[in-house]
Amino acid sequence: MVRSPHPHARIVSVDSSAALALPGVLAVFTGADCSADGLGPLDHSPLPKTRFDLKLHGPGGSEVFVGDHSLLPADKARYAGEAVAMVVAETKALARDAAESVFVDYEALPAVTDTADAARPGAPIVWDGRPDNILVETFFGDEAGTDAAFAGAAHVVGRRFVVPRVTGCPLEPRSALAGYDPATGRYTVYAGSGGAVRQKREIAAVLGVEPDRVRIHAYDVGGNFGTRNRCYVEFPLVAWAARKLGRPVKCTVDRGEALISDYQGRDLVTEIALAFDEDGIVLGLRGENLSNVGARCVSLSPLSKGSGIVTGSYRVPVAWLRSRATFSNTPPTNAYRSSGRPECIFAIERLIEIAAEELGIDALELRRRNLVAPDEMPYRNAVGMTYDSGEYGKSLDMALGLSDPGGFPARREEAEARGRLLGRGVAHYVESSIGTPVEQTRIRVFGAEERVEVVIGTQPSGQGHETSFAQVAAERLGVGLDEVRIVIGDTDVVRIGGGSHSGRSMRMAGTVIVKGVDALLEQAKPVAARLLEAAEVDVAFENGRFAVSGTDRTVTLYEVATASDGGELGIVADNEMHTPVFPNGCHVCEVEVDPETGNVEIVRYAAVDDVGRAINPLIVDGQTHGGIVQGVGQAMWELCVNDPHSQQPLAGSFMDYTLPRADRFPFFDTALNEVPSPTNPLGVKAGGEGGTTPALAVIVNAIVDALRPLGVTEIAMPATPFRVWSALRAARGA
Repeated sequence: MVRSPHPHARIVSVDSSAALALPGVLAVFTGADCSADGLGPLDHSPLPKTRFDLKLHGPGGSEVFVGDHSLLPADKARYAGEAVAMVVAETKALARDAAESVFVDYEALPAVTDTADAARPGAPIVWDGRPDNILVETFFGDEAGTDAAFAGAAHVVGRRFVVPRVTGCPLEPRSALAGYDPATGRYTVYAGSGGAVRQKREIAAVLGVEPDRVRIHAYDVGGNFGTRNRCYVEFPLVAWAARKLGRPVKCTVDRGEALISDYQGRDLVTEIALAFDEDGIVLGLRGENLSNVGARCVSLSPLSKGSGIVTGSYRVPVAWLRSRATFSNTPPTNAYRSSGRPECIFAIERLIEIAAEELGIDALELRRRNLVAPDEMPYRNAVGMTYDSGEYGKSLDMALGLSDPGGFPARREEAEARGRLLGRGVAHYVESSIGTPVEQTRIRVFGAEERVEVVIGTQPSGQGHETSFAQVAAERLGVGLDEVRIVIGDTDVVRIGGGSHSGRSMRMAGTVIVKGVDALLEQAKPVAARLLEAAEVDVAFENGRFAVSGTDRTVTLYEVATASDGGELGIVADNEMHTPVFPNGCHVCEVEVDPETGNVEIVRYAAVDDVGRAINPLIVDGQTHGGIVQGVGQAMWELCVNDPHSQQPLAGSFMDYTLPRADRFPFFDTALNEVPSPTNPLGVKAGGEGGTTPALAVIVNAIVDALRPLGVTEIAMPATPFRVWSALRAARGA
């Protein structure tokens, strides 16, 4: 891929003659070639579409303008690293050399990469013909009620927080391999994805063909967390090139390309204020969220979902929230593990700590006074989201129990004796799991082979779904776990499914598998009754066998399958589930700060999470560990940063972008507070995102707690040693 060196530039012309003259070069494609062949733009459908998502619109109620996501733009490059041409050669090395020979004549234009700057009047406009860069402006809540609450408040505490941009850094950079069969007119694409069915639909639309003419294989994704949930331009491009050249075409980006062109995450500026009465009871919340979608709008899930839980775990009677999104000259942002929720939980949990200090109330006590109680569930929050279930106070007590609060003063003294500052952080969280509402399964029981096949449309990217899904089917069918095979990822087999995102997988797949098993057993009952020479009403199924009530006559599930048509049982089940669930919990951590260097060491970390019913607690625990590390990475080290003068990205390798490492963490103390959700037959909520959601807040709360005695009251993320050292130096000077 030939990528723009400019964050914003008009493409005057593209000269590929020198590249085409090189040996081994097969083709050079540009935006003009895409237009000539009628290739459409990628349609990401970025607005959330489930029934209970907060609905977003443009300024004044207008339709949201999302920008044209052309595969190769012919008019302008809108961020540094955007692909503007594609070179195909016999080898990757030849293609790379040829790409450097493609001459693009650019007319550099003013650019803007900072979120707040992009939203200001007079900022460089990313999309010509628009008055500004604002694409979303929506209000939620009760403005008059909130104004009244603030007017009558004894205390008002407010702050502005910046949650900066990070990127996913999958273990394997994205790659796509495609072929075209002229005899059938079908494209076959291998590409890592969080949802093969959606990718098939989107690539077919770009190519202008019916979806059945595209087959997607998406198996080992190489890392996701939202980074790969939306289609990349390279995926339809290799399919198109394969047809034009009559041979398979493959593209694998390198790490430097990935860091500047992957869909990125977070990037929210939020202003939030809480009104309290004289006893520290919250009366109302007023907030403003500004999300940076980058040069093109790929997903508005972060803004919508974050807005929905802006009140966090607390009883907030009224709220008024302004939610906006802005374009900028940066790569598009996408849903990134816990999509929008860590940002808003960071803001409310930091503000609770700040309010406790200003009101002179212990922060734990302030939380307890305002947490939503179990008998208030289901609880409708002040912006209209209904929390399904939870025991927030119990989770707080459990997390404190794991963290040994009684020993904290002694540990602090011991740290001081070594010249270290010890701080403790606490953060509550609630997060929402909605996701694409439609899921389908096809279940087949093969009698002679004594095995079960379950086809499902949500696929794993390292979460162990093959195990968890098989557990559900095996338990309901009364067969061995090793007898169940989960089939995923091939759109010639998997025809309907929402993929893996938004913490939806266990809830959606588990529910439809339960529904399918129940339907399959009903289908099998007449055959079992015939084999048992009994009436259907007298036949019951339990532990893998059909039995006649009151007798010892039984037949196994496999015997019934063998006696069925074709020697097998089969069922197709569909399910549509819109109602969200709200996983929640509380995390507590302790950090030691070296005041001479600013280095921060995490010494203890305890996490209590309510995932509803845990199908496989070991897998949930692993998800919690990974989620914690991912959130801590943003809190302490990770940052996609641009030079403020040139607007160029400065994080182009792992020399510039610091990832969390295993040796930076203690062993985690974890526990589950399982409060089943009433919204689905398994009672599950979600376990993939809870670890990340409070991690930003709990780390910064702990660092500020350590530094507060020296006069530091705030630290910006990421809290690198230099930032901590600088904050201490500024406090000493003051």
